[in-house]
Amino acid sequence: MTYLKTFPEAKSRLSAAQSQSIAEQVRHRFQDKLKQLDLNPYLSSQLADIYVPLASSLAGRAKQQQEPLIVGINGAQGSGKSTLCTLLETILLEGFELKAASFSIDDLYYTRAERKLLAEQIHPLLATRGVPGTHDVGLGLSLLDQLTAQEAGHQVAIPTFDKAIDDRAPREKWPGAHTPLDLILFEGWCVGAKPQDESALALAVNALEANEDQDGIWRTYVNRKLQEEYAELFERLDLLIMLKIPAMECVLEWRSLQERKLAAQRQKARATHIMSPTELDRFIMHYERLTRHMLNEMPEKADIVLRLDRSHKIDGVRTKQPGLQPAHG
Repeated sequence: MTYLKTFPEAKSRLSAAQSQSIAEQVRHRFQDKLKQLDLNPYLSSQLADIYVPLASSLAGRAKQQQEPLIVGINGAQGSGKSTLCTLLETILLEGFELKAASFSIDDLYYTRAERKLLAEQIHPLLATRGVPGTHDVGLGLSLLDQLTAQEAGHQVAIPTFDKAIDDRAPREKWPGAHTPLDLILFEGWCVGAKPQDESALALAVNALEANEDQDGIWRTYVNRKLQEEYAELFERLDLLIMLKIPAMECVLEWRSLQERKLAAQRQKARATHIMSPTELDRFIMHYERLTRHMLNEMPEKADIVLRLDRSHKIDGVRTKQPGLQPAHG
């Protein structure tokens, strides 16, 4: 598999000069977003080489269809999926005059009460959010239906899951997106994932599976959900972008950073579910099987792969043939 250091010009149909021009047009807002998100400003160094051409390729595809383009963004925990969505929204609006909205599969998690019921009825490990089977897929399908409706001025409530309390936020706190939209960015750690072969479920991949799922009921249930309703949800994607992490070992490091930021944001809150290092290590074991599976199989299937180095910087780009259509001819 060949990776390039910059987004291929043939896919974006932007010359280096055009990319640079749009980059300068959006740079101020882009850098403002980096500050708001407390991100390293070095990301702006890739604005003209990667982010603007990527946005151009998406814009070109969106302009070819009547309904909003639905873009799936996959990446392991802590890889920067929500960051990419925010930056793309900014560039698409400021540089291409296109309106995008984004949401996360995390915000489709069942409530704590619903997951408790799943744990009682099916398997105790389903009390922990994360794996397929712990999301309200029907809510996700309904949300996509609403967001793709082209009714002018209609406000769509976007569900929000509050990780600090490990529960869905009250509906009155859900943000809104106004239609019509040009693009919908749907991000999540397992977005676009394919089920494993059943033979792969036999052996435990970590201590959690070996000790708490000895008969394989939990992982079989998760895999079956991927085959069924999650397949329907992911079928709605028009294309898939993967943020490819260097190795599974990065997940704990990067997710720990997320948890520290969450703790800092909620340090004044009384009731929180901020995880300790030991709790976080166990938590990530729930994700390990599918994360390793996606690292193996998804790079060959995703339309765009953005390879990350250990500092979170994009150090390689691969696009699938045939390429995306341009925003500029």
